[in-house]
Amino acid sequence: MQATRCTMNPTLGIFLKLGAVIAFVLMQALIKATEGRVPPGEVVFFRSFFAFPAILAWLAWRRELRVGLRTDRPMSHVWRGVVGTSAMGLGFAGLALLPLPEVTALSYAAPILTVVFAAMFLGEQVRAVRLFAVGLGMAGVMIVLAPQLTAVGNGDLGATQALGAVLVLMGATFAALAQIFIRKMVATERAATVVFYFTLSSMLLSLLTLPFGWVMPSPRDAGLLVLAGLVGGVGQGLLTSAYRFAHASVVAPFDYASMLFAIAIAYFIFAEVPTGATLAGAALIVGAGILIIWRERQLGLDRDRPRKVMTPQG
Repeated sequence: MQATRCTMNPTLGIFLKLGAVIAFVLMQALIKATEGRVPPGEVVFFRSFFAFPAILAWLAWRRELRVGLRTDRPMSHVWRGVVGTSAMGLGFAGLALLPLPEVTALSYAAPILTVVFAAMFLGEQVRAVRLFAVGLGMAGVMIVLAPQLTAVGNGDLGATQALGAVLVLMGATFAALAQIFIRKMVATERAATVVFYFTLSSMLLSLLTLPFGWVMPSPRDAGLLVLAGLVGGVGQGLLTSAYRFAHASVVAPFDYASMLFAIAIAYFIFAEVPTGATLAGAALIVGAGILIIWRERQLGLDRDRPRKVMTPQG
């Protein structure tokens, strides 16, 4: 049931991956610009509903509009949707409470936690190098978290930032669990199928939050959220296409370029400057992530399917 692989073109794959990274950081910035005035569940709806045009255009471009919608495992998509939608909603809630660079740094915990969950649920062996990388990454997470958790007693601002850090880290945990579902699903499901049904399920699941206080967004906020959905859909297509043209071990490290873009956008748009703890922790997490990618390549565990697509943003 798998799509035929196209000719490898690593340079194109890298450019597509960087385009996807930029798109996802822009999406986060657009959502952050709403300043928490729109509930997270409603934000997920906008993100998913307005991503649909870009997703459908991408499927049509790949000539997979019909075959991409076929699935033999509908319940797998449901559970993947529940976990992925939870990750998205928690991450969006944290965006309103924390600076963008800190959200980006904490979201890097997802690939680290994926290694842990793969050992727990998929029976993958975690040898010394990857175990060291997991420990290094978690140390980085604690460095980023520590200032937020110790600031709880410093008034409402400290408590708000601590809550934001916990929400983002919970979102990263659910994103890692979503990767476990994807690893099991890609044996029978196309990339197009995974992308389409996740977007559909996240849109429908977000409607369950309607009774918890959706609001009528202002024209400005509505415009920001519509644009965020479109940009997120474009990013999803770029990300999936990147893995068609280059091995995962080649393009995966470029995920960490998001920190550079996040710092630049945070500084020039939100006047946010990353703390030393954020930069130090992020450096450890990035190093751990690259070490895991390198080790998986050495072990022949390169999971470069065109479907390894839905990461910390959904």
